[in-house]
Amino acid sequence: MAAPTYSIKDLEQITGVKAHTLRIWEKRYQVVTPSRTSTNIRYYTDEDLKKLLNISILNRHGFKISSLANLPNNELSQKIISINNKSFDSDSKIENLVVAMIDMDEVKFEKDLTNMIINLGFEETFNQVIIPFFDKVGLLWQIGTINPGQEHFMTNLIRQKMIVAIDGVVPNEYPANKKTFLLYLPDGELHEIGLLFYSYIIQKMGHKVIYLGQMVPFDDLIQISSMQNIFGIVTFITSSLCNEDINDHLSKLSMHFDGKKILVSGLQFKINEITLPDNITLITSAGELKNDI
Repeated sequence: MAAPTYSIKDLEQITGVKAHTLRIWEKRYQVVTPSRTSTNIRYYTDEDLKKLLNISILNRHGFKISSLANLPNNELSQKIISINNKSFDSDSKIENLVVAMIDMDEVKFEKDLTNMIINLGFEETFNQVIIPFFDKVGLLWQIGTINPGQEHFMTNLIRQKMIVAIDGVVPNEYPANKKTFLLYLPDGELHEIGLLFYSYIIQKMGHKVIYLGQMVPFDDLIQISSMQNIFGIVTFITSSLCNEDINDHLSKLSMHFDGKKILVSGLQFKINEITLPDNITLITSAGELKNDI
């Protein structure tokens, strides 16, 4: 597999630094030196991306570009460690995770994630860092520069943390007024981190979750719901490659589960204009989830 490459527009979207500014950094300070295609179009490498991510973090903390431009990545990383020990900056934390993912550096990824959970708590770490981190990962998928190995690497590390957190909030017995929620991903959908987080939130509130997980055929939903007293149904749609058309899936949910609370979330609702049936609610945060249940 060829190494991933990036256009300057890709770098702008990933780093948050305007393309015009990146060109100034490139021309004035030689921060990076792009390669060119046979048709003279600039492109950038993983090393360029990591350096620009590191420099953008330090620049936000007051370091001048002129003092950073010629530093090797290991020295840039040491400066980032020093500022991370002094303050919390969610953008910097997110970009650190992106760099660790690109390098597949398990020790760094695990250490950064654990420190955030210790300092912020699990829920705030997810809200402030993990959700926007996955939005950025989704962007990397959209532009075709994250490979499956890198995604599996960081997803499994985060998933381990989530399973531990969920185990810590499941009650020995449920209160009399508990509600039961059925959580699943549609057939063809594999990205379950967001759904696991909502499972954590619902169970932390004292309600019961029936967690079906990835790639659930619609007929299985109908069968399970007929066997249990389901109050609500929650799903995430992240991938644009689901086997079923999203609108068709939502229509079936609306028709077969009329009278149930139906909550949907996921990247596809952020990047596409999707019309929801009247009895389906879009949720975009843990706060909205709490308000709706």
